[in-house]
Amino acid sequence: MTLEIVTVPCLSDNYAFLLHDSTTHATAVVDVPDETAVEAELERRGWDLTDILITHHHADHIDGVEALRATTGARVTGAAADSHRLPRLDRAVRDGDDFAIGSAEVRVIEVPGHTVGHVAFHVPQAGAVFTADSLMALGCGRLFEGTAAQMWGSLSKLAALPPATLVCSGHEYTQSNGRFALTIEPENADLLARVGRVAEARAQGRPTVPSTLAEELATNPFLRAGLPGVKAQVGMAGAPDAEVFAEIRRRKDRF
Repeated sequence: MTLEIVTVPCLSDNYAFLLHDSTTHATAVVDVPDETAVEAELERRGWDLTDILITHHHADHIDGVEALRATTGARVTGAAADSHRLPRLDRAVRDGDDFAIGSAEVRVIEVPGHTVGHVAFHVPQAGAVFTADSLMALGCGRLFEGTAAQMWGSLSKLAALPPATLVCSGHEYTQSNGRFALTIEPENADLLARVGRVAEARAQGRPTVPSTLAEELATNPFLRAGLPGVKAQVGMAGAPDAEVFAEIRRRKDRF
């Protein structure tokens, strides 16, 4: 089995992701900010869409779902907890559920914080997790609905995945996230090197996602809130991890 992941730029700074199983020819898209961009990439590759996976209810992640369903007949999967505000679901899922895209297993991880019904999709055979606006490249989503404690719990679940896991997040916010991260850890050598790589990629018009979980663990201040050095840096030595995370999130909101 060979699984291919394709990053599809949408709108001004969103991403959709295609997951293609070359053995069964099953193809899924994770989130549909803009159906035209997804349709163009499918046509370019000669792939037929079989599944649409939704991470959360925000318009910039679901606006193209109904149009894409209409043209492809793809099955739509999303969180049971959010079914009242998602496009009609053919498959409603909860934390710990698993299902298949072709011959690949997909595991559902509930990641509340950005929204209360946000889910991530982990595909072990692809070595990837689709996180949208929960764990992001050098950042995490704003807490529009959930609490800091919920988001810290969600990030902690994602941080426990294998370090080589590709983190397929939903926006091109990496450069601005990096500028903020440097206010928390200005002497982090891994972070400084990553900020340089991100600047080079953006100057060349290349996406900065997916990243790897190892990169995030080494450089993302939101994942690093439990480290003594980070706690000291924000003046919260000895404070509970979730409280330090909340302080870093507050600082980012004001940044």
